[in-house]
Amino acid sequence: MEAADVTFLVGGQKFTAHRIVLAARSSVFKAELFGAMKENSGDTIEINDMEADVFKSLLHFIYTDSVSVLEMDSNMGEAHEDVFMAGHLLVVADRYNIERLKLICEHKLCGNIDANMVATSLALAEQHSCHGLKQACFEFLASPSNLEAMMVSHGYDHLRISCPSVLKELVARIIPVEFKAAKDIIMSI
Repeated sequence: MEAADVTFLVGGQKFTAHRIVLAARSSVFKAELFGAMKENSGDTIEINDMEADVFKSLLHFIYTDSVSVLEMDSNMGEAHEDVFMAGHLLVVADRYNIERLKLICEHKLCGNIDANMVATSLALAEQHSCHGLKQACFEFLASPSNLEAMMVSHGYDHLRISCPSVLKELVARIIPVEFKAAKDIIMSI
């Protein structure tokens, strides 16, 4: 990291980077490092709400345009570290307005939907405007057995509390087309 001119403290670890590279890849970093939100050039920028390995993967993407941590294969039915990392990176990509990384993470999550992860993925899709992921989750949940399995998963309560409108939309999609009035009632609640 020769000539690095900014230091971040994330999860107790220090990371050095180049302001110009960060600003070129992210409008949010540009505003933080060069704009009205400009961070003091001599201070370490502390990020308290992110894990160090997630920030390291973010920096790796910014510098290399690759996400090696997501390139591992997942076995169907089992959630692995790469799928969890994809969820964390999706949040960070949305936060820093790095659309390509967000799309890569969304694609990874779409390819690894299962009963244990679908509620979490659906909440992420709703909170971070990932329409493809939301659609993939709805398609997965069209199966009654998948819907029942999602309702007993760990992520269901979070989805129910944080994104009730998504559950209304899901119920409206499940109701047959002939029951348009019932769909309208569900959506108006």
